[in-house]
Amino acid sequence: MTAIEKAERIARVLDDKKGRDVKILRVTDQTVITDYFVICGGGSNTQVKALSDEVEFKLRTEDGITPARVEGYAGAAWILIDYSDVIVHIFDPASREFYKLEKLWAEAEEVPFAAKED
Repeated sequence: MTAIEKAERIARVLDDKKGRDVKILRVTDQTVITDYFVICGGGSNTQVKALSDEVEFKLRTEDGITPARVEGYAGAAWILIDYSDVIVHIFDPASREFYKLEKLWAEAEEVPFAAKED
């Protein structure tokens, strides 16, 4: 699975689980640490954990992919899931507003993905 395929897969999993304002940013030209960020919000700490759990579960069981590292799960204000070429950021509302990753990485290209139709 290529990095963009993985990013799109993660974005769809988050969207299917009712993640808020899911975005894919191509950051390969801005940093050497990864190729893509997938950014998502949850309505509460419980939903942030549920979104993180769903991504890890789906990628592990259906795609055979496990993260290199997961950070922030205990507090669930900002969970980071590191898949090396794709880094997933799942925020509670206050943390997403405070850190504003989309603004910080404004030079990154936003990549559209096919979200599930309601």
